[in-house]
Amino acid sequence: MIIIVLLLYSAINFYIGIRGWQSLRRKSPLIFSLSYLFIFGLFALSYPLGSFIQKLSPSTLGDTLLLTGSFWLGMIYYLFLFTLFIDILRFIDAYNPFLPLTLKQHSLRVAATVFLVTTCLIAYGTWNARHPVTINYEITIPKTAGTSSLETLQVVMVSDIHLGQIVDNRRLKRLVNRINQLEPDIVLIPGDIIDNDINVLPNQNMIETFRKLRPKLGTYAVLGNHEYFDQQTDLAIEYLEQGNIHILRDQWTLIDNSFYVVGRDDLAKMRYTGALRQDLKTVMEGIDHRLPIILLDHQPKDLQDAVDQGVDLQLSGHTHLGQLFPNSLITKRLYELDWGYLQKESLQVIVSCGFGTWGPPVRIGNSPEIINLTIHFEK
Repeated sequence: MIIIVLLLYSAINFYIGIRGWQSLRRKSPLIFSLSYLFIFGLFALSYPLGSFIQKLSPSTLGDTLLLTGSFWLGMIYYLFLFTLFIDILRFIDAYNPFLPLTLKQHSLRVAATVFLVTTCLIAYGTWNARHPVTINYEITIPKTAGTSSLETLQVVMVSDIHLGQIVDNRRLKRLVNRINQLEPDIVLIPGDIIDNDINVLPNQNMIETFRKLRPKLGTYAVLGNHEYFDQQTDLAIEYLEQGNIHILRDQWTLIDNSFYVVGRDDLAKMRYTGALRQDLKTVMEGIDHRLPIILLDHQPKDLQDAVDQGVDLQLSGHTHLGQLFPNSLITKRLYELDWGYLQKESLQVIVSCGFGTWGPPVRIGNSPEIINLTIHFEK
């Protein structure tokens, strides 16, 4: 998989690099063309080189290269799309001319325009990724919440935080403050709390930051696929539970004798550990179905399974809504619900596009979000 990704990454960089060089060399001195190739090569190598350095010996240099490379991932994504689109137009024009002659004679201006537009997109996407919005939902679960006479439950849900060098402790502090301002009864986190290195939790004092959450009924979470990346899942759970986050792994808990929160291990468990997660029927054994049942499952797959087992509300994340448009066109085909709200028979589903980012620290076509959910129960 690593070899395939590296080959694809290299091929895209080579394609963009050569097309830019071809536009530049026709109108510029040789020294400009050589400088372009050198600078382009540095950016193209920044992410793999930074990853390699961080694996050998974490350092400021490695962090800088990784951050630079992360932005470059966003740049090459849109440079590739724009360049490919232009080349398709040129191909069509070769057989059926329709492009203005002045446009074809000034390829350097076209290349410069593409680079400028892409840079502006990435600048906007960077700003957008750092300004989360609060999305409000209000639903009704037609069940009585136990013997506590609970009629309304205020839930804050936040998924895909992706804590690391980009979504650092400063941003986590702002997130915790935003959550506390909403005064939730309970906080639910459906996976991908960390990005890939669990050591950021103690190293950046994130454990202490999580302890500042003040929900009345506690904070509950499940694992996402990223919690498995570092092959130290148990240690990640230990750190998170030190921060007063209760991790549910194919298990359920009864909250305040009023409602259940069920947490499933992520589907990635099989890929990284070789062990299957338990089926939902087994996980929910012993549950009183007369009470409301809330399911946390990182990936919004197999929604019918939740319907069949009598789940009232499923909360998921994972999709990021593609993070970079037009990836959302792909996620809409991959998932029955890739973002927003869905009523499926007796099941209600909310999928968040997440708070953090993965890869490029950029969001285009969607906004990072915090879900403020009001649940009404029958009296």
